[in-house]
Amino acid sequence: MAEDHDGMVVYWRPGCPYCMKLRLRLRFSRLTYTEVNIWRDPEAAAFVRSVADGNETVPTVSVAGHSMVNPSKRQVLAAVRTHAPHLEAS
Repeated sequence: MAEDHDGMVVYWRPGCPYCMKLRLRLRFSRLTYTEVNIWRDPEAAAFVRSVADGNETVPTVSVAGHSMVNPSKRQVLAAVRTHAPHLEAS
């Protein structure tokens, strides 16, 4: 799965403590998003490399076409408010 220009995608990989931390925090946010394991999706891994200076740095989050490498929950929520407010639960 490549970037979603209307929604939010969290790119992650197993064993990544930063991924586990962000994914856990986002689960309680009530946002609508998709999670993609870059070790199972070569296209997703290529996308992450394209926005992370050639590295497979995760978590990488794409919000309506705006990518962030290793963002905090606060940064993700700010990006959603700015670029994709339709993803917030009412």
